[in-house]
Amino acid sequence: MPASPWEHHRSAGVADDIEFAIRGEELQFLEIELDPGESAVAEAGALVWKDASVAMTTVFGDGAGGAGQGFMGKLLGAGKRLITGESLFTTVFTHQGQSKARVAFASPTPGAILPLHLAEIGGSLICQKDSFLAAAKGVSIGVHFQRRVMTGLFGGEGFIMQKLEGDGWVFVQMGGTLVERELAAGEELHVDTGCLAAYTPSVDFDLVMAGGVKSVFFGGEGLFFARLRGPGKVWIQSLPFSRLAGRMLAAAGGVGGQNRGEGSILGELGDLIGGNR
Repeated sequence: MPASPWEHHRSAGVADDIEFAIRGEELQFLEIELDPGESAVAEAGALVWKDASVAMTTVFGDGAGGAGQGFMGKLLGAGKRLITGESLFTTVFTHQGQSKARVAFASPTPGAILPLHLAEIGGSLICQKDSFLAAAKGVSIGVHFQRRVMTGLFGGEGFIMQKLEGDGWVFVQMGGTLVERELAAGEELHVDTGCLAAYTPSVDFDLVMAGGVKSVFFGGEGLFFARLRGPGKVWIQSLPFSRLAGRMLAAAGGVGGQNRGEGSILGELGDLIGGNR
């Protein structure tokens, strides 16, 4: 299979400029090419291989602020990651040699890797809380609360998602096949909560009832759909890992059974209102 061409986007932003290629189809991995002094940030455990001139450093938080960020800023960044269920630390890969060097990362689950240049979609992306794979150094990994949904249901705590901000490349991991939808102003789309992978902040997000009582108890779906109203972009994944894990548990004789409407947007709460617990 021919390799994907190297892609590059030169900008005057804060994040490092990097080149990259995504290899494979269903089981993809990401290969990043760094110039001397450039860095990429990735989740712990995502590394596949690296050239010897690429140094690996574990940092507190997301590494976006650099040396001048200060302890409190780093602590805040680490706290945001902890809220979304990630580790307090990320790993920074910096090319310390001459010419070019490469480092490769892979998703832990079957699916697709989506490359996005944040400057081209308004500077931020809201995604499932376990979606982040890697980014150019300078991209901030934060938290997004769905306050409207929780205000109506559970007193304003908010559904927790990831918010990636900056002006550089980010790479997010999706389960199964990935579909991109461009919603016009006022156009609505209903998506299973587990299958909603990411969307731009201009999209209005809320939950709507999936149907009547019979649909909930006999149709095998969850209580809610994610209602998305344009304008903006939406990315949908065909196979959330939680759905795959539910089928594997059922096949192995464990608890669970069918796992629909469960996604990581809602976490364990989603399992409850989706009828999986």
